[in-house]
Amino acid sequence: MIRPETIEKVLETARIEEVIGDFLTLKKRGSNFIGNCPFHNEKTPSFSVSASKGIFKCFGCGKSGNVFSFVMEHEHLTYPDAVKFVAAKYKIEIEEQIPTEEESAAIDARESLFAVTSFATKWFEDQLWNTDEGRAIGLSYFNDREFRPETIKKFNLGFSPDRRDAFSKHAINNGYKLEFLESSGLSVVREDRYFDRFKGRVIFPIHNVSGRIVGFGARILTSDKTIAKYLNSPESEIYHKSRILYGLYQSRKAIGDADNCLLVEGYTDVISLHQAGIQNVVASSGTSLTTEQIRLIKRFTLNITILYDGDPAGIKASFRGIDMILSEGMNVRILLFPDNDDPDSFARKHHPDEVVTFIKQNSRDFINFKTTLLLEDAKGDPIKRAGLIREILTSIALVPDTIIRTEYIRECSVLMDFDEAVLFRELSKLLKQKLAKIDQREEEQPEAIDSLTIPEKSKIDNQPIVDRLAEHEKNIIRILILYGNLLVQSDYEIDANNNPIRIPAAKEIINDLTSEDYVFKVSLYQNIYTLIKNALEEGNLILSESHFVNHQDPEINSLAAEFVGNFYEISPLWESEKGIYTSREYDDPNKLVHPSLLKLRLRKFQEGRDDHLKQLEEEKDHVNQEIILNQLSKYTQAIDELKQMLGLSDQ
Repeated sequence: MIRPETIEKVLETARIEEVIGDFLTLKKRGSNFIGNCPFHNEKTPSFSVSASKGIFKCFGCGKSGNVFSFVMEHEHLTYPDAVKFVAAKYKIEIEEQIPTEEESAAIDARESLFAVTSFATKWFEDQLWNTDEGRAIGLSYFNDREFRPETIKKFNLGFSPDRRDAFSKHAINNGYKLEFLESSGLSVVREDRYFDRFKGRVIFPIHNVSGRIVGFGARILTSDKTIAKYLNSPESEIYHKSRILYGLYQSRKAIGDADNCLLVEGYTDVISLHQAGIQNVVASSGTSLTTEQIRLIKRFTLNITILYDGDPAGIKASFRGIDMILSEGMNVRILLFPDNDDPDSFARKHHPDEVVTFIKQNSRDFINFKTTLLLEDAKGDPIKRAGLIREILTSIALVPDTIIRTEYIRECSVLMDFDEAVLFRELSKLLKQKLAKIDQREEEQPEAIDSLTIPEKSKIDNQPIVDRLAEHEKNIIRILILYGNLLVQSDYEIDANNNPIRIPAAKEIINDLTSEDYVFKVSLYQNIYTLIKNALEEGNLILSESHFVNHQDPEINSLAAEFVGNFYEISPLWESEKGIYTSREYDDPNKLVHPSLLKLRLRKFQEGRDDHLKQLEEEKDHVNQEIILNQLSKYTQAIDELKQMLGLSDQ
């Protein structure tokens, strides 16, 4: 268990914009920062970070919270692990008790896999640097590729000795279970035998965007044609190759700074370019580019430059992946290296400045590149030329931005020496066909739409429905968190002369709700209310908004962040120069607190009335009907009185 003072130290030290900035590109806007939300797919930034308040909020999907809740949500961590994660960034030491056997057994499979991959990485590194076999074979290979020691250490490169079960035995002897060695892909199990998957290979650990090891790539060092040159970890609970880009962890800041991501094919391409000082580079690790990988890059930049070393046939085969990039609203450029060169060899042959210059001067817009490449194949063949035009237009139709589409059409018109107006007409047809397909898909699912529109009662009886009462409860909790310390004139407490006194709003609300024995319908609101009530009763303490924003319960800190997260501020110039004054709800706490309590009580009575009306419809016994009618009369009277107090004609 982490000590409270340690958590407080981490919170005081951590800058939320720095932590979140490790995962996505944030841009300064006024006193806040904005970026594309990592929790849902969006094209326009709606994710805002307040450095002064230490909170984030997405106005698109509604997620909010503090620095710990962001890490918990993004990395799927528990609260203690999120605290450790942030502490590690700021080199804050956290002392922990050694877990008991019961606590160790409670660690879930996911965290066990992370523990195994971390242990394996350290062992592979140790084998590379500190064993004769590792230095003679593994380190020699890296030296041949001109990787410097600091580069090797930066990417945690390692070596697995050419022995059947060297790692597996070592891991088991250190308390790691065979089931996790197998599920991580580090060990292969055959009945009652096991052996190392990566024996006799140099190791390339694969990091996720937060730096945790999720899998491995491994290269054979012999010329045996019967053995695969490269091996990757199999899919696991923590490793999904379609969602991982090699080098992104090391490159994410550079990608944001450069506002461009260089995409290469292999591990060594990434490492060589890094060593050459070009750090905004990632690799798809031999897989076809996926939508998940594209969206990973999109968190940091809208610009991708693909570095190819393949032949034109291979490049044509990758066009589908590039079309996917265009459909995500991103800009794509292509770079071809000279014959017999790839990013790795080119970076080793040239000075870093020469590499940077070459990339800038020789990268071409994808549409331009695709048009030029395909025109070569269509020379003298009008049928092929017509097919080429359709293929180019199909790619352009994927671009969501109208202005960019227009520019692409004009560029293609010049390159293909083709009437611009005709191209625009054909593009319009493609866009209409695209919309028609979307409409058709929607029409083909009428039953699903109907069931969503009018759900069966049996399907909703047990579902948490946010109703008007819950909204009134939420407002009370909001006032307690934001304005609990503001003074209001009490309806419950008097001085020695029987005159009402001014007391904190939190105390007045608790007095009112206690007098009614009110229990919140929403359990989260009841929990927060109980925390505030207990603090007042035990120490006459009014909990501040920061207490809830930094609460260990992610539901509580997320709700508090939502309340606190007013990311829009009125400029002081509005009043000083324009003479326009805007009232704020906290200017008169009495007008905020007492009406809110009355509205909560009114809604509670209205729900009670509605429930009794339903009972009356179902009740057959005349005596019981009379009882219900009497209760209904009381509810109606109370509702009328409350409406009168609120100045409402109807509600």
